[in-house]
Amino acid sequence: MSLVNTEIKPFTATAYHNGEFVDVSDADLKGKWSVVFFYPADFTFVCPTELGDLADNYGTFKELGVEIYSVSTDTHFTHKAWHDTSDTIAKIEYPMIADPTTVISQNFEVLREGQGLADRGTFLIDPDGVIQFTETTAEGIGRNAVELIRKVRAAQYVREHPGEVCPAKWEEGEDTLAPSLDLVGKI
Repeated sequence: MSLVNTEIKPFTATAYHNGEFVDVSDADLKGKWSVVFFYPADFTFVCPTELGDLADNYGTFKELGVEIYSVSTDTHFTHKAWHDTSDTIAKIEYPMIADPTTVISQNFEVLREGQGLADRGTFLIDPDGVIQFTETTAEGIGRNAVELIRKVRAAQYVREHPGEVCPAKWEEGEDTLAPSLDLVGKI
C-alpha cells in the first residue's frame, strides 16, 4: 500500500540542529511543507553527497517554505560527530533527526528488516501532514535536490490551483493541464 495521501504517523525524536540537540516530532512537520529525507548511515559514501546536495540547495527550499529533515538510524551524538568532522556535512543547516529506535523508519516504511538501517526514502509532506510524494531508491543510487525542488514546486502548484495538474517535466511557469473529458485521447 502506498503512503501517498496518508497522514504521517506520530513520532518524537532528538535531532542535531545548529549546534544543539533539539526535540522534533510529527507536530513540527505540520503547518508547513516538509521533506523527510531518509538515508542509511552517517560516515558512509553516497549519503554525504546527498546531504551536501540538500545543504547546497537549502536556501531554495527555504524560499519555497519547505523545511528539510534528514533521518538515519544513527544517534544524535553520531550526527554531531559527523557534522564536526566532515566539511560536506558541516554545511548542513537543517535538522538531522536520530532514529535509533527505528520508529520513524518503520512509520515511513523504509526500514530494512534485520539490518537496522533505512533505505534512501524521500517524502514530501504538505502543511496538513499528508504525504504528497514518495521516492525510494536502492543503496547505490543517489538522489538529486534540484529534481526534488521541481517536484516540490509542482505539488505546491497543484495544491494552490485545484483542478489543474502538472504534466511530465513541468517547470514553474509552464503550462499545466485541466483534466476534462475534452482531453481524453488528445494528449
